Amino acid sequence: MIRIALLLALASPVQAATHAFCWEGANGYRVEGFITYPDSEAGTIVTEDTVTGFGITGWRGSDYLGKWSLVELAPETSFTLQFDTRTLSFPMGGYPENGTYQEWNADGTATDCGNPGFGFNGGNRAQDICVNGQFIDESGIAPDTPLAISPDVGNPCGPLPMSSLAIPRRRA
Repeated sequence: MIRIALLLALASPVQAATHAFCWEGANGYRVEGFITYPDSEAGTIVTEDTVTGFGITGWRGSDYLGKWSLVELAPETSFTLQFDTRTLSFPMGGYPENGTYQEWNADGTATDCGNPGFGFNGGNRAQDICVNGQFIDESGIAPDTPLAISPDVGNPCGPLPMSSLAIPRRRA
C-alpha cells in the first residue's frame, strides 16, 4: 500500500505557476517573457536555481531581435535571476548582494549573449539588452525601473504583436 502511494505521488505532476512579463526599454526596444516556478515556491524569492521555466524574446518595434530560454542554458551562460513571488516582480536596481541584479544571457557588459543571440541585463548602470554579441546602449533605461508581471498574460506588452513564446520547459 505504501509503495502504491509513493508511486502515485512520484507520478503526479508538480503544480507550477507561470507568469508573463514585459520590459519596455528606450527607443522602442522591448522584451516579452515568461517565468515558471513550482507552486511550492510561492511566497519566496525564486532564483536561477529554483525557476523551472524561463524565456525572453526581444523586439524593436515590430522587428524581431532574438530569443533565449532555459533550453539554451549552458555552464558558460550568464544567468542570474531574482523574482519575488509575493509581489510578482523582478527586484531591480543592479546589485547582486542586494538581490536586485538580473542577467538573462547577458552579463554586466551585455556582450556575451552569443552570435546569433539575445539577452537582457539589469545592472547598476542600466537595464539594457544584448543582440548578437553586441551591447545595445540605446535600449537602456534607469536601473531601478520596476519590472513587474503583466496583468494581461495573453498580451503582456499591450496592443503590440505578441511574440511566439516557447511553451515553458522544465530544466533537465
